[in-house]
Amino acid sequence: MNVNPDAKMTNFVAEPRATDAEALKRSILEKLAYAVGKDPGHATVRDWATALALAVRDHVVDSWFESTRRGYSAHRKRVYYLSMEFLIGRLLNDAVANLQLETAAREATKALGVDYDSLVVQESDAALGNGGLGRLAACFLDSMSTVGIPAYGYGIRYEHGLFRQRFHDGWQVEEPEDWLVSGHVWEFERLEVAYPIKFGGHISFDGQGHTYWHAEETVLAVAYDTPITGWKGVHVNTLRLWASKPVEVLDLRRFNHGDYVSAAEKSIKAETISRVLYPDDTTPEGKELRLKQEYFFTSASLQDLVRRYLSEFDDIRLLPEQVAIQMNDTHPAIAVAELMRILADEHGLAFPEAFEITRKCLSYTNHTLMPEALERWNVGLFRRVLPRHMQIIEWIDYHHLAEVQGRNVSVSLDAIRIIEHGSEIKMGNLAFVGSRRVNGVSALHTDLMKQTVFRDFHSLYPDRIVNETNGITPRRWLYECNPGLRKLLVDSIGDGWVDDLEKLSAIVPLATDSAFRDKFSVAKRANKVRLANEIEKRIGLKVDPSALFDVQIKRIHEYKRQLLNILETIALYQAIRRTPGAEWTPRVKIFAGKAAPGYHMAKLIIKLGNDVARTINSDPIVGDRLKVAFLPNYNVSLAEIIIPAADLSEQISTAGMEASGTGNMKLALNGALTIGTLDGANVEIGERVGPDNIYIFGLTADSVADIRTRGYNARATIEGDPTLKAAIDAMVAGEFSPDDHGRFHQIADRLYNTDWFLVTADFQAYFQRQRDVDLDYRDATRWAERAILNTAQVGWFSSDRTIRGYAKDVWGVETT
Repeated sequence: MNVNPDAKMTNFVAEPRATDAEALKRSILEKLAYAVGKDPGHATVRDWATALALAVRDHVVDSWFESTRRGYSAHRKRVYYLSMEFLIGRLLNDAVANLQLETAAREATKALGVDYDSLVVQESDAALGNGGLGRLAACFLDSMSTVGIPAYGYGIRYEHGLFRQRFHDGWQVEEPEDWLVSGHVWEFERLEVAYPIKFGGHISFDGQGHTYWHAEETVLAVAYDTPITGWKGVHVNTLRLWASKPVEVLDLRRFNHGDYVSAAEKSIKAETISRVLYPDDTTPEGKELRLKQEYFFTSASLQDLVRRYLSEFDDIRLLPEQVAIQMNDTHPAIAVAELMRILADEHGLAFPEAFEITRKCLSYTNHTLMPEALERWNVGLFRRVLPRHMQIIEWIDYHHLAEVQGRNVSVSLDAIRIIEHGSEIKMGNLAFVGSRRVNGVSALHTDLMKQTVFRDFHSLYPDRIVNETNGITPRRWLYECNPGLRKLLVDSIGDGWVDDLEKLSAIVPLATDSAFRDKFSVAKRANKVRLANEIEKRIGLKVDPSALFDVQIKRIHEYKRQLLNILETIALYQAIRRTPGAEWTPRVKIFAGKAAPGYHMAKLIIKLGNDVARTINSDPIVGDRLKVAFLPNYNVSLAEIIIPAADLSEQISTAGMEASGTGNMKLALNGALTIGTLDGANVEIGERVGPDNIYIFGLTADSVADIRTRGYNARATIEGDPTLKAAIDAMVAGEFSPDDHGRFHQIADRLYNTDWFLVTADFQAYFQRQRDVDLDYRDATRWAERAILNTAQVGWFSSDRTIRGYAKDVWGVETT
């Protein structure tokens, strides 16, 4: 019997589930007994956490089923969001908050003799992402559920995900992330939903023009579903992740002959595809695995959505009327060729028609202006791994170029080619050519896309590029992570802001109200005490919650310029040592973030940061005037502790290089003032909070472009700035690395000789702006007013607003 796993569910409708504390208590006890298999007298904290999660999950599933039924009965158009990363974090507290079960959950667990907060932290962070890209995808899923868009998120169920980071003598060490070791109570295994994914082999054609792909290797993509709850549980969508499984689990013949390793070879090879997020691709094997990963989840997702469409509708040509597919960055750009393959090879459409249907379904979000960050694949590798897709891409490239030449327009054909010089496939160009809409993620980024990386495409298709400035979910990034501020806001203006964040503007007049301001400061102080305790627990460093908490939390990359922050830290340290009796504003510099395993310079910057921290933190002359905390293994749960405690938000990327940023939004929403360049969404944050409530410094995107065009003499800048030179000289002299004086010479050489990211050019402006921060922080009343105004005036940066923009401008779907 064939079973449609997404068939309309009309046979079972759950009775409304009671939400009071007593009913939840009974449910927890039932789950503890019948799902966990424990009685209360022998249950561990983890057992109780599992029982609570399962009890709450029942409420989620009720809404999930009802949402699915509504979607099918109304035949509503669905959105499919394809992303290599979904940084969803812990889900128990998220579900409890969105279902408004927190009071009941706390009362029920208290009655059972266990602490709710201690249960929440038992859940592992799902290691499904690295940074902003994955967290944005998670926020978007939350918002699509909140605004009522039927949607699926599609990605990979990484067994280990991104690595667990620890520091050994200040160096980053990557270890496997074991987030699945105790299971994941929020996911549902769908063994019946499995698709073959082919690699390698050759192509043949028959006399009727049919194409056959004879694969060398085939694996199965098996679905695991996680429900994603919107605000108040009105709508629940699905995150469907794919695990790679072998077609043949074991070669029994080899096993019986004693060749046990070879017998399991195919199984190991297949499962490797969904083992780790972003394998080191500095080797040929790593590059091939990365390409296989991208095709694996994209193909499975497209096969799945086409199957779902055909379970409701008959005509594959009408697919764009019911399906909108969003490619989050270039990782799923192979979707252009794969959807064409499905339409042509499996449904008999001619290439021109298949391409037009594909382009009407697909849209592409660009996240970078750096050409080197727009993926490229070697043609030889691509042809070997995906021979049929190579043929399709060659057809797209040829016909697109022919179409452009036929229009007699003045563009660079090299700039719009998909296959460059016959040697590389430019996935950004493929995504652009195969998409209905291409969007940037901030106003500045979108304008720069039109002027730089996609300039010629924009002249050809002036209506294709649109802007959808990123946003963050206020549920996760204020309501849940900042309970003190949440209570103050709800008590003052109600809870309407939770799904309409711009209602926070109602607290603007309260910024000068002393009673409100004092309560705001009390909430901030509690958050800083919590973070101070976490810092001591993680790295053994005691910090003063009264100090200014200066935060830079993001993946470690040269363009994000953690190095600029570290050099300013060295300069500040030297200044304090020269005149320790001066009036210094106590400051705690807080860093967190991971470097890609193959990114040597980023890992060297981490080592520098840790060496500088060790020196400063042990210097009795400096004392509590300056402390540096570099926290290992940054993830969503750690961010939820750091962000509410921050006083100053470091958003100091080289202007024109950060597409948007979302950390800047989270920190501002929680009352941190931003110090940053006019880059990404900093521009729009500044427009909303006003110039008096943000610290802008340094070069603009235009001036960066101008300097790079005419050339920049970093050596002259360093020699002309005694403060900067002293900081670099100390680093070069080994003051922070007495065991290896030459450790950081490579960093100094890069600053002196190239400094592509213009750290030295912006240093003096940054250093002086930090001294403005020192002075301003001493006026506690005025600082609190400005922090409140940041919270009040960044409501526009809700991901709900962003998703409504996508729905209208990109996907053509309705919201509630």
